Amino acid sequence: MWWRVTPLNGNRNLSILKNAMTITLCDFCEMIAPAAVLNFNCMLILLPVCRNLLSLLRGSFVRCSRTMRKQLDKNLTFHKLVAYMIALMTAVHTIAHLFNLERYNNSRQGLDDELSTALSDLADTENTTYLNPVRITNLQIPTYFAFTTIAGLTGVVITLALILIITSSMEVIRRSYFEVFWYTHHLFIIFFAGLVFHGAGRIVRSQQRTNPPHNTTFCKDHPDDWGQIPECPIPQFAGGFPQTWMYVIGPMVIYLCERLVRFIRYMQRVQYKKIVMRPSKVLELQLIKNGFKMEVGQYVFVNCPAISQLEWHPFTMTSAPEEDFFSVHIRSAGDWTDKLIEIMKKVPEGAEGPKLGVDGPFGTASEDVFDYEVSMLIGAGIGVTPFASILKSIWYKFKDSDPKLRTRKIYFYWLCRETHAFEWFADLLQVLEKEMEERGMGDFLTYKLYLTGWDQSHATHVMVHFDKDTDVVTGLKQKTHYGRPIWDKEFEQVRKENPTSIVGTFLCGPEALGKVLEKKCAKYSDVDPRKTRFYFNKENF
Repeated sequence: MWWRVTPLNGNRNLSILKNAMTITLCDFCEMIAPAAVLNFNCMLILLPVCRNLLSLLRGSFVRCSRTMRKQLDKNLTFHKLVAYMIALMTAVHTIAHLFNLERYNNSRQGLDDELSTALSDLADTENTTYLNPVRITNLQIPTYFAFTTIAGLTGVVITLALILIITSSMEVIRRSYFEVFWYTHHLFIIFFAGLVFHGAGRIVRSQQRTNPPHNTTFCKDHPDDWGQIPECPIPQFAGGFPQTWMYVIGPMVIYLCERLVRFIRYMQRVQYKKIVMRPSKVLELQLIKNGFKMEVGQYVFVNCPAISQLEWHPFTMTSAPEEDFFSVHIRSAGDWTDKLIEIMKKVPEGAEGPKLGVDGPFGTASEDVFDYEVSMLIGAGIGVTPFASILKSIWYKFKDSDPKLRTRKIYFYWLCRETHAFEWFADLLQVLEKEMEERGMGDFLTYKLYLTGWDQSHATHVMVHFDKDTDVVTGLKQKTHYGRPIWDKEFEQVRKENPTSIVGTFLCGPEALGKVLEKKCAKYSDVDPRKTRFYFNKENF
């Protein structure tokens, strides 16, 4: 038997048991419970990508614990987890509906027990309401139901949209074909539109109170007497009120405000101060925008209408807050960046480049670098950009003798595959190196540059010039290391030199390196709060 008879408000109240009942389908909970979880997760899915809201909250929580700020910095991880839950509950919800459609159909054909058949036959006469949404007596398959009802059509649409969104969000597609990821992600508009209207079909129905009330105990065994005797009036059923819109309306309004802010920022004029082509296909843009204020380590989204009206790409700013412009370094990493670099190469020196839209700035973990007395900054390749901003800001703070600077020691690690990449910020490191020496603070900044890829000719060149005072690659006094850092050795050294400090460890680089460093932070943190403790922070955008 696939019908389940349950009292409206539980088994404890016999009077309600006699006066009202809810007749539900087998696996009813398998449909309703996933739907409730879906509503809750769809309410959450948009909030982690409301970056202006997160930046506002992060600024408001500046006096709160590091744990709170770290949770806000994991917004994209939370976004992905919520998406996985939506996918899982969608699968459970859909499978439960398919099973129940089969049972609906069997009951409509009279293949089940007498009670099930009687309930399915309701609405075949006048003055009754139906319970079984399968309303025709000939064979009806789930495919027909899916494309002839509001719930079925919207369910198919939002499921297809969800499949496309999730599959195009895979790391390999997002890294190699960002445009595919970007455009398919905007199917969320169709997803939410279908979600709001999905419950309008009201196929999940429940029994309504009648006068006189329905005697559940007696009437469930005498379906032939329904409507014939006072104890058994004909059961009345109605579809449940759609609730999804109540869950998602708030986040949708917040997200619309977010997009409105982006549009307003897009309309604000962005001026070029300088366009510089760096080695290894890296483009530096120095830009000016009225009212633009930034902090170290923040990032912006950049749009170039000449390439695409809809695509926005995130870039960490490499300038310092003390400068009268903001800059980004853009590495060739796909179709969009390649086109932008080609366009900028054709711009005459001193001329204005193509129109750009800039949205931001947005906060990141690197903003907290000056909250630590000791910081470890680790960048891989172009991941050095947030730390360039930090190092520049430090130079300005020393130059202006800023009394608010709490930081007393910085360890900077930069890992690159190509020797030319070091040229991006070698001049900045040279200036800092000289500044520290002049102020007698040579120990303030310890930096180590690691070259992870080289050929035989380069190795021979290094051996010939090994006895020089400056490095043959960067021209700095600090010699370049070859290979990858031995992190156990580095963490042990930092702990030894700072026996009672809280060390902030900041990474802008690949996920695999992040997992290694997070484990090292836990390994070398002392259980005694008075001794060295490492706090791991990673850029996420």
